Amino acid sequence: MSRIESYADAVLAVGRAEGDVGRLESDLHAFADAVSASSELQNTLGEGSIPAARRQQIVEDVLKGKAAQASAAAISMLVGAGRASELSEIARVVSTKVAGERGAAYAEVRSAVPLTEEQTSRLAAALSESVGRQVSVRVTIDPTVIGGLVTQIDDTVIDLSLIHISEPTRLQ
Repeated sequence: MSRIESYADAVLAVGRAEGDVGRLESDLHAFADAVSASSELQNTLGEGSIPAARRQQIVEDVLKGKAAQASAAAISMLVGAGRASELSEIARVVSTKVAGERGAAYAEVRSAVPLTEEQTSRLAAALSESVGRQVSVRVTIDPTVIGGLVTQIDDTVIDLSLIHISEPTRLQ
């Protein structure tokens, strides 16, 4: 088992103990997205010279009133353990494990623009048909995606972005 999986299992244990894995999963993704979007937060939480207790206090201050107490505690534990740079990957593994427990797959979809609920539902249905089981879809806005979508399910990446589609295929 990898280090990422071990941390994901620890986070899931907290969620199960508190009885709200879904909320913990959501809060973890939201915080990981916030860290990814803020170089200041990345640098501060990833700075080894800042004592773990101080980094954990920053997490708790940022999450106060925005996340469940169990979520804040789990995220604080990850940051205190020096895993701030791995939050997105840990969140992905948590979601993959949660979906797997339901017999589903987990898909991360990156889009340049927000998708409506209807678009997300249609996408989930199409992906479910493609992989032969239910797919839990999480859509994130990614300005580096130029038109279209980039979807990852397990180790499979489906790149339907405009740049990927518009690249000419060279025949030899």
